Amino acid sequence: MDTLFEGLRRLEYRGYDSAGISLDLPVQSPDESNEVNKPVVIKAKGKVADLVALVSEEMDSLQIDQDACVTTHAGIAHTRWATHGPPCATNSHPHVSSSNHEFVLVHNGTITNYRALKEFLVKEGEEFSTETDTEVIPKLCNFLYGKLPEPIPFPQLVCEVVKQLEGAYALLIKSSVYPGELVACRRGSPLILGMKYGIQGGPAPKSPVSPNTPLTPKLTGSTASAPHFPDQSGGTLDNSSYGLELFLASEASAVVEHTKQVIYLEDNDIVHMRKGEYTVYNWNDVDSASVEVRRTIQTLTMEVGQIMKGGYDHYMQKEIFEQAETIAQTMQGRIKATPLSPIKFGVPNVDRLLYPRVRLGGLVDFVSTIRRSRRIIFIGCGTSYHAALCSRQTMEELTQMPVVLELAGDILDRRCPIFRDDTCVFVSQSGETADTMRAMEYAKESGALCVGITNTVGSAIARSSHCGIHINAGAEIGVASTKAYTSQIVAITMMAIVLADDQISKRRRINEIVDSLLELPDAIKKCLLLNEAIRSLAESLKTENSLLMFGRGRNYATAVEAALKVKEVSYMHSEGINAGEMKHGPLALVDEHMPIIVVATKDEMHGKMQGVIQQLMARNARLIIICNEDEIDILDMVGDRYPLIMVPNTDEALQPVANIIPLQLLSYHLTLLRGFNVDQPRNLAKSVTVTEE
Repeated sequence: MDTLFEGLRRLEYRGYDSAGISLDLPVQSPDESNEVNKPVVIKAKGKVADLVALVSEEMDSLQIDQDACVTTHAGIAHTRWATHGPPCATNSHPHVSSSNHEFVLVHNGTITNYRALKEFLVKEGEEFSTETDTEVIPKLCNFLYGKLPEPIPFPQLVCEVVKQLEGAYALLIKSSVYPGELVACRRGSPLILGMKYGIQGGPAPKSPVSPNTPLTPKLTGSTASAPHFPDQSGGTLDNSSYGLELFLASEASAVVEHTKQVIYLEDNDIVHMRKGEYTVYNWNDVDSASVEVRRTIQTLTMEVGQIMKGGYDHYMQKEIFEQAETIAQTMQGRIKATPLSPIKFGVPNVDRLLYPRVRLGGLVDFVSTIRRSRRIIFIGCGTSYHAALCSRQTMEELTQMPVVLELAGDILDRRCPIFRDDTCVFVSQSGETADTMRAMEYAKESGALCVGITNTVGSAIARSSHCGIHINAGAEIGVASTKAYTSQIVAITMMAIVLADDQISKRRRINEIVDSLLELPDAIKKCLLLNEAIRSLAESLKTENSLLMFGRGRNYATAVEAALKVKEVSYMHSEGINAGEMKHGPLALVDEHMPIIVVATKDEMHGKMQGVIQQLMARNARLIIICNEDEIDILDMVGDRYPLIMVPNTDEALQPVANIIPLQLLSYHLTLLRGFNVDQPRNLAKSVTVTEE
C-alpha cells in the first residue's frame, strides 16, 4: 500500500479531485466456510491524504494485518482529474463490473463512444452507478466474459474489450476470475512498465546475469522472467529465491525511486503479468489477433531529487528559482563559448566566425530538409504555444522563412491544410498533450516533417516525431509551467541559429545571440533578486479583481504568458493584450483603478511602448512598468509616479526570458497572499492527456 500511495503522491499534480485504490484482501466466501482473496476497492473524494486516512480506517475495521507478507500481489490506484461527472467517491476510480468485483480497473483518457456502449449494456441488463465514461469498460469485460462458451486467457479477453473502445485510454485491470493476474493496455494515453529484481531474504547481488547482458537484467524478449543471480560461491541461486516487482504508471516520476529500468509501451500494447513474469502483446486492427512483441528496456535519466521540493516551500517556487540552472542545462553541450578555430580543421585563412557555434544532435540529419521547407509551422497549447509565439520573430529573422503559429486544438477543428513540404514543430512540455499528439498524427498523414520539442525523454511526441530537441529542463511538477517556458524559448532560438548557419549574412547576428545566450543564466539570477520587491508589489495587488498586461513584438508573448500564470494559480482575471491593439477597444478598460503592467524593455518596440505609456498616463492609468536597468527615457517620463521593475539588459531575442521572471514571481506571491494552493490550482492538471471529444 505504501508503494501505491507514494506513487499517487508523485502523480497528484496530474489530477487531485478524488482518489482510489484496489487491493487483494481476504474476505469471507459466500458459503462462509473459508476466506478468499478478492479485490477490495476503497475510494475517497479529495486528495491522496484523504484516501490514506480512509484506507487506514477500513483496514482497521476489517482487521487486516497490514504487515503480512504475500508471495504474489497486484494492487492498482488512481488519482482523478474529473472529465465525466463531478468529483466524488462514486465517480472516482477504480471502477468495478458489479458488487462482486469480477473486474476492477483504473483508466486515464476518455472513451468517446461510451454512450453507445452504455446504451447497449443497459439493454443487456447492466446497471450503472456512476456518471463516468470509464464504467462501461468493466461492465463490458464482465458482459463478454459471461458470453464465452469456455474461458479464455485474461489478455485475450481484454484485447476483445479494447477493440470495442474508441478514444484514448491507459488501463490497469484486475479480476477475481483471474486471481493473481493483472493486465495493462494503452492507446493514446501514456503508460510505462518498470521492473525491479531482488533476492528474497537478503540483499540482491551486485551483478545479476541475464541472457543478454552480464550486468543488468535487460531482456529484449516479449516474455520476461527473472535473470539468474550468482550466489556467493559462484553458483546460481534457485529461481524460488528471486523476487520480481513490476510497476505500471502514467509517467516516470511514480517509479523512479523504485527502478530506472522501464519500457515505454506503444499504442495497442497489452501487458500481461502473472506469477512473476510479464508478456507484451500488440494488436494492429480489430480483425487481427494480438501477437507477442519485443519492447526495448530503457534506463531512466531522471533522479529522485528532481521530483522533490529541495528545501523550497512549493514546486512552483523551486522551478522559478532554478531557471538559471535549467537554461544552462538546455544549452549544455550544444553551444560553443567561442567560435571554433579553423586551424583545428586544417582550413587556414578562413574567418573563424564562419564556423558553427550551435549543434543540435537531434536535428543534424534533418537540417537541410527543414531549410527546403515551404514554411515552418509551430503547433502547441498554452504555455508551449506562448514559447513559440515569443520565438517566432527570431526564427523569421534568421531563417527568412515563413513561420506560422497554430493552436493544436484549433488546427484540428479547422482541418488546416498542411503540405508534404511543410515542417511542423510540435512544442509540449510533457510530450503527451492530447491535442498536440492528434495534431502530429494529422500532420504525418499529410506527409509533413514532424519535429518534437519536449521536456520528457520517451514521451509520445518524442517517439513519434521524425526528429527533435529535448529541452533538458528537468522534471516540472508545478501545474503552472515556468522553467519549461524559458527553456523552450532557448531551444527554439538555438534551432533558428542552426537553420541559419549556412547564411554568411546572418553570421554576425547569430554570434550576438549566442553570446547573449551564454550570459543569460547570470541575467536570470539578477532577475531573481527582485523577489522581495515583487512580493511587496503583490501585497498591493492581492485584493484586485482584474489585471491587464500590455506588450508588443516579442513581449506580446510575455504579456499573454504572464496573464496566463496569474489567472491559473491566483484566480485573478488577467488578460495579455498586444499594445498595438490598445486603441481598438482595450483602452476603454483604462481608469485610475485598473492595474496595468506594461512591458517596455529595450528592443525594436521600445519607442512605440513609450508612446503607449504616455497615452495611458494621459488617462490617469494605474501603471506598473517593466524596463531595463539602464533605462533613462522612461525614468524621465514617469519619475516616481509609478513603480518600475528593472530587469537586466540582454539581446532582444532573449529579453522576454528575463522579463517573464518577475511576472512568474508575481503570480506566485499573489497566489500565496490570496490563500490558494500554488502547486495544485483548482480544475487543472499538469498534463492534459484528454480531449473534449
